[in-house]
Amino acid sequence: MASIRDYNVVEQFNSRLEEIRSKLLDQAMGEVLNDTAMELCQQHRHYMKSVMDTCIKKSKEDESMFESIHAHKEDLKERTAVLKEKRTEHIEVESEIEDKEHHKELLIQRIEKLKKDHVKNRELIQSQNKANKDRLKKLNICKDVFQKHLSLEIRKIQGEKLQFVFRNISRKDPDMVHAFLLWLDAEGLYHIVSCDPPLENMAHLELRLQKTNNFPAFLANVRREFVALYSGAKK
Repeated sequence: MASIRDYNVVEQFNSRLEEIRSKLLDQAMGEVLNDTAMELCQQHRHYMKSVMDTCIKKSKEDESMFESIHAHKEDLKERTAVLKEKRTEHIEVESEIEDKEHHKELLIQRIEKLKKDHVKNRELIQSQNKANKDRLKKLNICKDVFQKHLSLEIRKIQGEKLQFVFRNISRKDPDMVHAFLLWLDAEGLYHIVSCDPPLENMAHLELRLQKTNNFPAFLANVRREFVALYSGAKK
């Protein structure tokens, strides 16, 4: 048996111990690394699961948010369309109101003009009525005078027309009728409608009557013209 004091033996022993220690250390480190790796893998799996769950949750939240944004956009689009339609209706209503206001102003102006025209027409009618009353008064005076002295008869026929009938014109036939039909228009002008027998100067006498408004003189001139038909001379 070799002595333990032999240097080579000691070296071999130490080398063997170092080898055993290294194996034991490697074995221990392997077990530690395996345990650590398993723990890290386990932690990594838990972390990835947590990250995945968070991502899924975030994705669902984002999807819900996008749906909400889309719904808000559609609602805004509808509200914008409604607002545009209301604005168009508002403009149409404003235009209609302006047209009615303008029409109202025109009606007011027309009413004012009609009022003024009515006042003028009423004043004109009153003036014409007064003038017609004056003419009627003169006609009545003429009627009385001519009926009394010249056998004149005045008849109201065909509405507003008057027929003037003369007798005692012809000495041969005093009852022979000589007549003319007269009409007084709305402006108070005299118009001869017919004359029997016809008188050549009747148009001239009518125009003179319209200018002078002297009806007694007109009747006298007409009678003179009738008399002249038989005397052969006009006075």
